[in-house]
Amino acid sequence: MTNEAQWYRPLEEGIVQCTLCPHQCILKEGKAGICRVRINKGGKLITEVNGYVSSINFDPIEKKPLYHFYPGSTILSLGTYGCNLRCFFCQNCSISQTAAEPELFRSYYTPQQIVSLALKQPGNIGIAFTYNEPIVWFEYMYDIARLAKQSGLKTVMVTNGFINKEPLSALLEYMDAFSVDLKAFSEEFYTKVTSSKLEPVKETLKQISRAGKHLEVVNLVIPELNDDESAFAAMTKWIAAELGRETVFHISRYFPQYKLTTQATPVSSIRKLKLLAEKELTFVYAGNMNSETSYSKCQICNNILISRHFYTVEVTGLDEEGRCKVCGNYFLKKT
Repeated sequence: MTNEAQWYRPLEEGIVQCTLCPHQCILKEGKAGICRVRINKGGKLITEVNGYVSSINFDPIEKKPLYHFYPGSTILSLGTYGCNLRCFFCQNCSISQTAAEPELFRSYYTPQQIVSLALKQPGNIGIAFTYNEPIVWFEYMYDIARLAKQSGLKTVMVTNGFINKEPLSALLEYMDAFSVDLKAFSEEFYTKVTSSKLEPVKETLKQISRAGKHLEVVNLVIPELNDDESAFAAMTKWIAAELGRETVFHISRYFPQYKLTTQATPVSSIRKLKLLAEKELTFVYAGNMNSETSYSKCQICNNILISRHFYTVEVTGLDEEGRCKVCGNYFLKKT
């Protein structure tokens, strides 16, 4: 398995430019991009994480979070190292905000080994690329996803969405579902808090939606950073207009992580924003709260279809075709 990256171009005097994400990092010999794991070695862009896994588990699909994609199912989830954002509230900073240093504990898996592991687990529906940002291990993810689709497995990408159009287009052929973190609806937030930009993420969301892939959007609400009600309302209106009113939208409660010590998001704020989002969107869920705010109800008769208590899920109100057992309304589309 080669470690040469796919998305880059050589410049003069051994310099290379990565074309995978909008940072478009220009790298001299021995230098790494903002992701820390794509490095210029001998005039070639090398990926340092091809095959090196930091985390691998069988997770509930709801953990991604995906609520309308095979609810109640299990999916093999894996991650490597690095990220192309620098969020100072990152919950997985030990693997995302680090390089793939040799002294770190790393397990090596070929794409074939990952697919074989996924196929051996009873009831497992597929493979999720998650934990750290899968964009920065594009080649590894692409090779696994291609083999997974050939084996009849479902594929899921959990991402910040900061990727260029061409590599995303290549991925779309082999990906079934996306959970995209729309971190805020402000360029200032993206610049100051994540060291990236908002507009490319919006373009990613539109590209995924146009491709007809299953898409759920996540927003982590952080007090005083992205909880402004007018900006939040503008975000939900944009989602409804550009992606569709039935786009599944998750509002998650923040807790102190990494470099950010701001107190946790008040439950009252989440409930207020949920009501605001429901003016524009049909399916709105509140995360990191063990309550009925994460239940799925029939939009016609209000029958409880799926109850969730964190990752304990009961699908009681749906038939095998994804319709409400009470009124017959079509709720889920199995991709």
